[in-house]
Amino acid sequence: MNILKLLHPKACIEYLYDDCTARQTLEKMKNHGYSAVPVIDREGRFVKTISEGDFLRFMVERGMYDLREMETYSLKQIPAKVRMRPVSVSSTVEDLILLSMDQNFVPVIDDRGIFIGIVTRKDILAYCYKVLKNSDNVSDSDERDV
Repeated sequence: MNILKLLHPKACIEYLYDDCTARQTLEKMKNHGYSAVPVIDREGRFVKTISEGDFLRFMVERGMYDLREMETYSLKQIPAKVRMRPVSVSSTVEDLILLSMDQNFVPVIDDRGIFIGIVTRKDILAYCYKVLKNSDNVSDSDERDV
């Protein structure tokens, strides 16, 4: 199956540019209830996925206690502990399944490395459930014919 059928396009999701301030990012994540957000550069290339834990580690390592201190840092300066790998638009659902075991969503890039959207773990599981359900129905009917 073409993974584009599962894609949430970039125009319909929240993402951030790597030159945004860390504080802007934290406020956006809080307002939308996200624990992780894709980060792209101004040319649209996928850079990384930033998580709440990345901010917490960054602040603790620097002894920061005031969120206002985060205004002086851009997302380029916040290291991501876990590298969430993107997949190519030509990847298979099997590739998505393997990555979704460790990621809440899988970033998708085109052949030029441009971020085009995400596929959520929820959508991958729904697809797998549908495939399993359909294969169960086929095998159930085959057993009844015997």
